[in-house]
Amino acid sequence: MANFSKSQVPQFSVEVYQNEFLPEGGREVSAIVTVSSTGGGTSGGAPLTGASASPAAIPGGSAGAAVVIMVDCSGSMDYPPTKMRNAREATAAAIDTLRDGVEFAVVDGTHVAREVYPGGGRLAVADRRTREQAKDSLRRLTAGGGTAIGTWLRLADRLLASSDSPIRHGILLTDGRNEHESPEDLRAALTAVAGRFTCDARGVGTDWEVKEVTGIASALLGTADIVADPSQLAADFTSMMENAMGKEVADVALRLWTPLGAEIRFVKQVAPTVEELTHRRTEAGPRAGDYPTGSWGDESRDYHVSVRVPEAGIGQEMLAARVSLIIPAADGGAPEVLSQGLIRAVWTDDMAASTSINPQVAHYTGQAELADVIQEGLDARKSGDFDGATAKLGRAVQLAEASGNEDTAKLLSKVVDVVDAATGTVRLKAKVADADEMTLETRSTKTVRVKK
Repeated sequence: MANFSKSQVPQFSVEVYQNEFLPEGGREVSAIVTVSSTGGGTSGGAPLTGASASPAAIPGGSAGAAVVIMVDCSGSMDYPPTKMRNAREATAAAIDTLRDGVEFAVVDGTHVAREVYPGGGRLAVADRRTREQAKDSLRRLTAGGGTAIGTWLRLADRLLASSDSPIRHGILLTDGRNEHESPEDLRAALTAVAGRFTCDARGVGTDWEVKEVTGIASALLGTADIVADPSQLAADFTSMMENAMGKEVADVALRLWTPLGAEIRFVKQVAPTVEELTHRRTEAGPRAGDYPTGSWGDESRDYHVSVRVPEAGIGQEMLAARVSLIIPAADGGAPEVLSQGLIRAVWTDDMAASTSINPQVAHYTGQAELADVIQEGLDARKSGDFDGATAKLGRAVQLAEASGNEDTAKLLSKVVDVVDAATGTVRLKAKVADADEMTLETRSTKTVRVKK
């Protein structure tokens, strides 16, 4: 690991928000777990504060980072011709944002994947000279051919595997559907590279498939977004690379241990976006499992954990789950525990205590439902089920209004006419721009945090 000054050492904390009280016979325990990383970098949103376990410092920052930029160069990137120019400018902007010492490469993606810079199956080390060389090489990015994103990801994986850097990241740009390989081939590629690097994915224009792009980002623990106007690519690529440069701790996992008789029902990231993690569990010893969270900079994220506990009598209490934040040990030994929190269960005959819903749990339950009903509503609209679409999108408007999710409310207003937000009364718009519908679908999982 690199030597950081004491002020630069990242610190992690785990906070647990829950109502631990259950009625007699109650078995379901829900908690919001807030994980914050502070003091180590320049990335991410403002961390939260509150009653928690004391933060634990990492013994050092990251030893470095490696990044591969994958640029769609299929034939459709020539329509309009400015799109390819915008992609080259965006890639150049991202290269300019690289820190000195970061390893990097640029990949040209069509129905095959080709190294544009530096070539030879290796990564370059960023400095003034290599950045200029890389930008000069972007002239070789020209449109032609098909789209097979799985091949781009596999090449990025091979390039990143040549690096000893703990932070390994990809940036992927596409403007079209993945028509030159089967969905099974893309899934196989994602399975092969998952956990080996993180990846942000962007769709430019409106001719790409939202579920493909969001599926790539989800599988590789990155972000997904639409850049409907190609002239905005440079700003977006700069922002993505700045975020990647702010990551300092890799391969962080939530480890959940449960006592005998208790089991994890689900684990979801619920802020800043909704991301299902339940199926990503890997066993970590007796009654313990690890859930990947990827790389961290200065940022805070929230997770919803649901535990089923055995029945118990009034007055009894138990530890429902222990939440540990861990990173792999450099020497391959036992992982290092960065911070911990406890989820408790207490059985009571106090009806007011046992029926009270914790505000954080209630808020994020609503945000997860908001993401679900937007997707269901858009799917119904596409299939011609306009009554179903109206009902689902109306519920989405109601949830967005109640939770103060103003960004999502604005996106919904481009797809429906809102008659009464509080009751979720809406009418589907007769005409909706492709960009507006795709933006709503792509950003449907973005959440707002609980107002403190």
